[in-house]
Amino acid sequence: MKLSTQHFEPDFRRQIVTIVAIVASIVVNTVSNIFPLNGASVGKLSNTLFADVQIIPANYAFAIWGLVYIGLITFGIAQLQPNQRQNPRLQQGGYRLAIACLAQCVWIYLFLARLFPLSTLAMLGIVVPLIGLYKSLHDPDLQSDQRRVSQKERWLIHIPISLYLGWITVATVVNVAIALYSMGWSGWGISSELWTVVVMVVSAAIAAVVNVQRGDTTYLLVMVWALVGIAIRQMGTPLIAMTGWLLAIELVLLGVVTRFKTLRSHS
Repeated sequence: MKLSTQHFEPDFRRQIVTIVAIVASIVVNTVSNIFPLNGASVGKLSNTLFADVQIIPANYAFAIWGLVYIGLITFGIAQLQPNQRQNPRLQQGGYRLAIACLAQCVWIYLFLARLFPLSTLAMLGIVVPLIGLYKSLHDPDLQSDQRRVSQKERWLIHIPISLYLGWITVATVVNVAIALYSMGWSGWGISSELWTVVVMVVSAAIAAVVNVQRGDTTYLLVMVWALVGIAIRQMGTPLIAMTGWLLAIELVLLGVVTRFKTLRSHS
């Protein structure tokens, strides 16, 4: 019994730290909106100081944070279950989600303090651990073991992380653009419209690769959501709006084709 307790103790500690970090990130985000530092929330700063940053999606698009937090709570509760304590994918993921959540708390403070270049570093502190966790959950060596991914685990653990990583990918791109704008970057003589289109194409390409390699529809749809949000916000700029709509349509078609091939191969 003593050996068994010692064996489970590190994994139990990981479970507790993960759920606490998730709750902390939600609480900090909520408080920052109710009592924002310096009287301006993240949304207000984006809409005032950075109204000219064209890669920022329309305001409604950020409502996806509600879905992201629901997913994180679902993940936190699911991974806390005793039968998930020795899940090899979660064990390999370690404390990465906890690190990402805590880095998000730091990011909120830095952004509200208007330390935008530093907030980009904090954003990297979110996205890098999430990529590591995502790779652990999709590790082919662990997929082939006797504990294959069930539909329940896919919905409660995999999809929430895909959702979070997808939107943090978008947020990282936006944060870099904001940081550069705050430093007065000239774009090397290239127009902001063209830079926005280039970034949109690269972001869509990343989502396409993830979808083809991993069959991850959730990550793909998050990028579609962001591209449509950018297109709607930039309706007055035809080049950006048309690019957003076209890329979104292409990603949806790719997702349908990839899904069809996956179902066909399974049948």
